[in-house]
Amino acid sequence: MDLALEIKVATRPWAAAGFLLVAGLALPQTRNLLEQSLVGHMLIQLPLLCAAGWWGSVALGKRLAGLSDFAPAFVLTALFATIFWMLPRWLDAALTEPLVEALKFVTVPLFVGAPLGLAWAQLGTVVRGFIWANAISMLMILGWLYLAAPARVCNNYLLEQQETFGWAALAAALGISLYWTLLALFGSWNR
Repeated sequence: MDLALEIKVATRPWAAAGFLLVAGLALPQTRNLLEQSLVGHMLIQLPLLCAAGWWGSVALGKRLAGLSDFAPAFVLTALFATIFWMLPRWLDAALTEPLVEALKFVTVPLFVGAPLGLAWAQLGTVVRGFIWANAISMLMILGWLYLAAPARVCNNYLLEQQETFGWAALAAALGISLYWTLLALFGSWNR
């Protein structure tokens, strides 16, 4: 079988999975279910949109194998897009303004998941560790911020949802830290 055809056939399921995941998350019932709580919005919906972009990039990555020179730019793009969507002002806007909601469903897969997926294979162990350490520290700071804030940070979520998210973000950061620590000690770090 021709190598180009093999690559095309092998990447189709990943691209289809990414597209179907975005389409499933965009359904009104799914959106309403996930966006009714801050935990669902930030710790389930946004990471799943990121995963959809990553899966779509698997299909592109094999076709665009010469992009290794752009890996740092891809990582920076993903970092800034992640920071943007972590701001409470834009989470609130995504709930109240349909255009911002649509932009979230486009920009998170394209500017967070896809760039990370395209760059990941070209990144060394130290850079991957830095990205994970950055993600863990951002989750911990975000969790602490939502717990320590005396007033609501997001206008569309109650103070108790904010507190629940704070604890969930801290738990997620600790879980990821534990996973990577165990992997570094007993497994392969190059994942």
